[in-house]
Amino acid sequence: MATATVTGPARTRRSRPASNLTAASGLGLGVAVLWLSILVLIPLIAVVVAALEGGVGTFWAALTDPQTFAALRLTVLEALGVTALNVVVGTLIAWVLVRDEFPGKRVLDVVIDIPFALPTIVAGLVLLSLYGPASPVGINLVNTQQGIFLALAFVTLPFVVRTVQPVLLELDVDAEEAAASLGAGRLTTFRRIILPSLLPAITAGASLAFARAISEFGSLVLISGNTPYETEVASLKILKFIEGDNQAQAAAVATLLLLVAVVVIVALDLISRRVARRG
Repeated sequence: MATATVTGPARTRRSRPASNLTAASGLGLGVAVLWLSILVLIPLIAVVVAALEGGVGTFWAALTDPQTFAALRLTVLEALGVTALNVVVGTLIAWVLVRDEFPGKRVLDVVIDIPFALPTIVAGLVLLSLYGPASPVGINLVNTQQGIFLALAFVTLPFVVRTVQPVLLELDVDAEEAAASLGAGRLTTFRRIILPSLLPAITAGASLAFARAISEFGSLVLISGNTPYETEVASLKILKFIEGDNQAQAAAVATLLLLVAVVVIVALDLISRRVARRG
């Protein structure tokens, strides 16, 4: 008896385009875009337009002014240093909070969020009380770059901790135990198994910390001293321009800070993807 064979080509299913939206989804997307435009896009465009009102020459002159350049350089360098510190210390704190048990753990977990809760001017007052001219510990950091670094470290502390902590909580320890059973050392296990999983969270926290640091104002008003060429940061320089009725130069400095933030965030994302890919 002859048997029938199927010789026709197999049919393939056509997946629906991912862009198909229901009416409710379309409405939600429209509201989200509108809200982001009102809060973020339109104000950013307004700042860039204000920076270019006097022409490219005026924009460039504002950025190449020695005093303005010194303020920008100090701001970016301090923000990069604080971000690097947060990556190491923030990841370590998150690790301790998740993997270790010790007395006072819940208190420490609450303390991490205090910089989020405090108004930044209050944070500056707290630091001034402890590290000012009347310091109870005999350390005066007012009008010093060390004081600026300390203030930025204080206000940016929670970002890396709070982005890494949930990832650590969800991380499967079975893979670590399997690697250890196969003879992998702790460093190898961390580099090949743990770090690729944590890196996106670390990068996200570092990006938030850097963006907050270069734009910080309140905590620096009392402790920086705002001395030109020494402790004057970009946010306080912008305030000086506005008080002097020079909004074009203030917008120029703000635009440059925006560009620096975007470049650093993109660079961190690229580094994160490359390291995660290599494992």
